Amino acid sequence: MWRIGVTGSIATGKSTLLAAFEKVGVPTFSADAAVAALYEGEAVGPVEALFPGVKKDQKIDRQELARRLALDPQNFKKLEAVVHPLVRQKIAQFMDSAEAAGHIAAVVEVPLLFESGYDYGFDAIAVTFVDPKIQNERIMARPGMTVEKRDTLLARQMPQDEKKKRATYLFDTALPRDQIDAKVAALIADLKAKGPKT
Repeated sequence: MWRIGVTGSIATGKSTLLAAFEKVGVPTFSADAAVAALYEGEAVGPVEALFPGVKKDQKIDRQELARRLALDPQNFKKLEAVVHPLVRQKIAQFMDSAEAAGHIAAVVEVPLLFESGYDYGFDAIAVTFVDPKIQNERIMARPGMTVEKRDTLLARQMPQDEKKKRATYLFDTALPRDQIDAKVAALIADLKAKGPKT
């Protein structure tokens, strides 16, 4: 089975690309969605222990957690030390079950893939990108976004141009959706022609 990682900077269309893979029947997994689930489950206790007061209604208040992290960005490392191993475990389980089910490929979205320095064992990396002007418009259109928040997020991310150099496949998500869908369908057809990854 081909194990494909999807990454890209904030607001470059990673969800759009995942949806295109889903349309051609490829199982997908989002690390962000996994984190959201963990913040309502097994990560609640450890995260509350690190940042007392971020637990509300038996789950992590993500807005409050973001506020704490913005006050002291050094805390990102502490949070990641707790959350990343849990996410990696979920990714490994997802890929193993996709392979057991006989899929030609499985796709995992990891926003900070290159920044984490962790090798997930991907056979290929698909990187999403857009023109920086479009990226900025998309970021600032998000609810509750401020220039300060944007700058904090971008400071933690490798520049788009650097990510593009490391890509196996590149996807400009400013293109119309049907073109993105067609490019993904062609990619999966190509992998099927090559046969399962051994």
